[in-house]
Amino acid sequence: MRVLFLTGEFPTMQGGVGDCTNEIARALAARGAQVGVLTSTRARQPAIQSPQLEIFPLIEKWNWSSLRVIRDTLRDFSPDLVHIQFQTAAFAMHPAIYLLPRSLSLFRERVGVRVVVTFHDLRVPYLFPKAGRIREWITRFFARACDAVIATNEEDYFSLSALRLKLLTIIPIGSNISTTPPRDYHRAAWRAQLGIADNEALLCYFGFLNESKGGETLIRALAQIPRAKLLMIGGQTGASDPTNAAYLARVKKEIRDLKLEDRVMWTDYTPPEIVTANFFAADICVLPYRDGASYRRGTLMAALAHGCAIVTTKVPSPKSQVQSQLPKLHDGENCLLAPPDDPRALANAIQRAVASPELRGRIGAGARAVAQHFSWDKIARQHLELYEQIVN
Repeated sequence: MRVLFLTGEFPTMQGGVGDCTNEIARALAARGAQVGVLTSTRARQPAIQSPQLEIFPLIEKWNWSSLRVIRDTLRDFSPDLVHIQFQTAAFAMHPAIYLLPRSLSLFRERVGVRVVVTFHDLRVPYLFPKAGRIREWITRFFARACDAVIATNEEDYFSLSALRLKLLTIIPIGSNISTTPPRDYHRAAWRAQLGIADNEALLCYFGFLNESKGGETLIRALAQIPRAKLLMIGGQTGASDPTNAAYLARVKKEIRDLKLEDRVMWTDYTPPEIVTANFFAADICVLPYRDGASYRRGTLMAALAHGCAIVTTKVPSPKSQVQSQLPKLHDGENCLLAPPDDPRALANAIQRAVASPELRGRIGAGARAVAQHFSWDKIARQHLELYEQIVN
């Protein structure tokens, strides 16, 4: 099986979709697939490439000119299948990628290549002012033109199921961060290095800040919790979404207004083993997503894999009755759940966890058990089964 991934971001660019694509590509190559990755010139081509995995950092800018580069790479690589790892911001909110399946129609008929898309989010693109329903129409047009569509979670599957697609399935993502800390790691020493006193709780947050992740709610909750500090783990804005910088500025203003500068620490982008060390040093990981906890969030998957005591948010109004094999998040079993956009309720949930080491241990163990369902090898096997179904 020859598979060409198309992704707007890829390491060393900072971004969860790029990291996820890297993990899937490596896992598929380990299973014997011949994998190529066509991505941005901002990604860094590895010095040594696997015979099973080739990286093509060729796209200068995601616009109409990128279609020519894509067609040329298809001709050279000759894949059986093109797999688009889709996130609107990673493709610069430009409509070109939405028209790719149709623009490849003649090429597809000649060589038999199929097109699969994984929706990492369902945001519609910016087209022009007052585009209105055209923005939603082009997303439907894009999805219907593909031979198969993958949702990473039940909520997105439910939304996509209304589009009458050729083939729709759920394949989750896993954690992009290994769980191996630095050599000679000692939790007490690490916490001391961070300036955490014996009578203080260390909260952590992981990932970029944007409108959907509840950063302001987190800061307002922190202000209500005595003897607690907050460690913001990872890069602050990422490589793809320009709106993140404006939201980060709002969160930092909230920190200043509430006079919390001495209680909030920032690591910025660090190697994976440092991320792991910080996860292990924290007492509680707080992820207050505004749209509720979802398995499409790589940050949640990383916290689960590390067995963190997670405080996160409920899905506001579950509409989906999708029957899948994905485990459920249950309050008090593998996480603590609070309503979105509610600093007081979030603070109460955090304080409940701070007060009970037994509760933290129980939900941390439950989180680790949930993470066992999301290994990259299992995810790669699910991809290959889908590829074989549509190619054959």
